[in-house]
Amino acid sequence: MFCDHCGAQLQAGVPRCGRCGKTVLGLAELRRSRVREHVRLVGILWIAYSALHVVAGVVVLIVARTIFGGMIHLNGGPPPEVTVWLRPLITAFGWLILAKAAAGFFAGWGLLQREEWARTVALVVGFLALLNVPIGTALGIYTLWVLLPAQSDDEYKALAQAA
Repeated sequence: MFCDHCGAQLQAGVPRCGRCGKTVLGLAELRRSRVREHVRLVGILWIAYSALHVVAGVVVLIVARTIFGGMIHLNGGPPPEVTVWLRPLITAFGWLILAKAAAGFFAGWGLLQREEWARTVALVVGFLALLNVPIGTALGIYTLWVLLPAQSDDEYKALAQAA
């Protein structure tokens, strides 16, 4: 068995790591579990997925500003009656995408830091991501598979307390 903080081999029955001094919570801490093995990867994936959403949100905001912002009217673009309601709608959609990206970054960072609240935030954004086929659906299913079962709650709390 190895310390999840420094990687040193742990002695049986010793309450702390000999190298870094981190507290070992017992056999529940040392055994292999789905949460222990996958929580870091879920956090990294949420940060990467959110970075894609930031790019998409910025593109949507730029499109709303340039295409529906008055520049196109000179070249025969959409009439002003359309841009009156379409530009604010697209802008709001862009800000929603950026808000979703912020929630994903927040969940990913929290999981990497093993914060106690991060499991709940990750589950919420995981459920929301199920609607974004195909990448969001895959990430949502993976997040729910790792963090949703009842035993995952106990395992994640143990990891959070150990960190």
